[in-house]
Amino acid sequence: MSTATIKLSSLSAKDADTIMQQIKTIAQSLDVKYSGPVPLPTKIISHTTRKTPCGTGSDTYERWQLRIHKRLIKIVDASEHALRQILRIPVPDTVQIEILLS
Repeated sequence: MSTATIKLSSLSAKDADTIMQQIKTIAQSLDVKYSGPVPLPTKIISHTTRKTPCGTGSDTYERWQLRIHKRLIKIVDASEHALRQILRIPVPDTVQIEILLS
C-alpha cells in the first residue's frame, strides 16, 4: 500500500475535469480513500505582438493567451489493482499526467 499523488496539466479545463471524474469513480468503486480533486491556480502565458511587421502605420497589437489548467488528487493506501485501472484511462493529447508514488 502506498500513497499516489496525481497531478494533471491541460490546455482544456473540461478535459482535465473528465479525467479527474474517471479517477474519482475508480477510487469510489474500489473503496480506496482519496482526497481531492483540488483545482490549482491556472497558469496564464500571455504574448503581445505588433500587427505590422515593417514598423510603419499605427501602433496596433495582437494579444495572445495560453491557459494551463491544473488539478491535483491524492489516493491514500492505493493498491496495485487501483493504480493499474487508473493507468488504463484513455487520456487525450491535451492532458499531461504526473504520478508520484510515496
